[in-house]
Amino acid sequence: MQVAKWGNSLAVRLPAALARELGLKEGDQVELVAGEGALTVRRAPAAEEVLAGLRRFRGRLPEGGQLSRDAAHER
Repeated sequence: MQVAKWGNSLAVRLPAALARELGLKEGDQVELVAGEGALTVRRAPAAEEVLAGLRRFRGRLPEGGQLSRDAAHER
């Protein structure tokens, strides 16, 4: 992949095969995560996907999970 100038920024064009593999379409947001000498590209969840996850949660805590007002306000 080639790095190119785009206005005052730099841009990388993703190959079509990678875009298909990631399920990307025009307008999608991606996250670039650097770690251990590698760069990972992943599709950022859309707002609808985040909301769907929150609706599934619906205020239930994982088993053994607790909410503590005191712990939330510790300094």
